[in-house]
Amino acid sequence: MRNVIVTGGSRGLGLAIARKLQLAGYCVVAVARRRGDTLAAAMQESEGADVGALHFHPFDLGEIGGIAGLVKGIRREFGPIYGLVNNAAIGSSGVLATMPDRAIETLVRINTLSPLILTRHVVRSMLAGNGGRIVNVASIVAFAGYSGLAAYSATKASLIGMTRSLAREVGPVGITVNAVAPGFITTELTEGLVGEKRAKVVRRSALRRLAEAEDVADAVEFLLSDKAKNITGAVLTIDAGSTA
Repeated sequence: MRNVIVTGGSRGLGLAIARKLQLAGYCVVAVARRRGDTLAAAMQESEGADVGALHFHPFDLGEIGGIAGLVKGIRREFGPIYGLVNNAAIGSSGVLATMPDRAIETLVRINTLSPLILTRHVVRSMLAGNGGRIVNVASIVAFAGYSGLAAYSATKASLIGMTRSLAREVGPVGITVNAVAPGFITTELTEGLVGEKRAKVVRRSALRRLAEAEDVADAVEFLLSDKAKNITGAVLTIDAGSTA
C-alpha cells in the first residue's frame, strides 16, 4: 500500500483529500496540530473499509526545526513515502499597507517555508525509493488579483514557482511535482460567503457555481495516480471557470 502524507488533513479541503485517497487505496497520514472530531470519525469509518487506511500524526507545521523528525517518524512507522500533498495553510487577509509584520511572517512561515522544508525532507526519502508524487495546493489568487490578499497571494504564487522548478530537479529520478489551484470552494472556510457576496462569486464563474472540495480531491487523486505519470510541473485550476 502506498503511503501519502496530507498536511492540514484534519478538516476542510485537507480532510476531503485524505478521505478520497484512503478510498482510492492509499495509506494516508493526515498531519495537523489537532485531530478533531471530524477526522476522528473519518478514521473510525476507515477502519472497517476494504481499501486504504487513514491515520493521524500530530504536528505543528510552524515548528520548522521539527520537520526532519516528523518525516523520520512517519517513515519509521509506516515505511517509504510515495506521495506528499502540501495542503496546510492559513488564510489571513488584510491590506498590505496596514498588515502587521508578525502576520506576514506567520503567513510566509506556514504557507511557504514549511512546505519547502517538508518537501526537501520527503524528496530525500523518495530518492531512496522508486520515484514519488508531490502535489502542492496553491490557489487562483496566485495569478488573479484580489484586494486584501497580497501577502496570501505571494505565498501561493511561491508554491507554483517551487512546483515548476522542483519538477525539473527531481524529474530524472521519477518524481513528479504538480499543483492544484482551487478557486472559491464550498468548505467551512467559505460558510460566511452568503447572499450577494456568494452570488457575485457565482456570477463570475463560467459554470455559474462554486467548485466543491470533492472536485479538488479528485484532481489530487489523479495527479498521484499512475494515469498522471507523464504530467509534471503542471498547475491544474479548479474554480468552475472563475478565471476562464
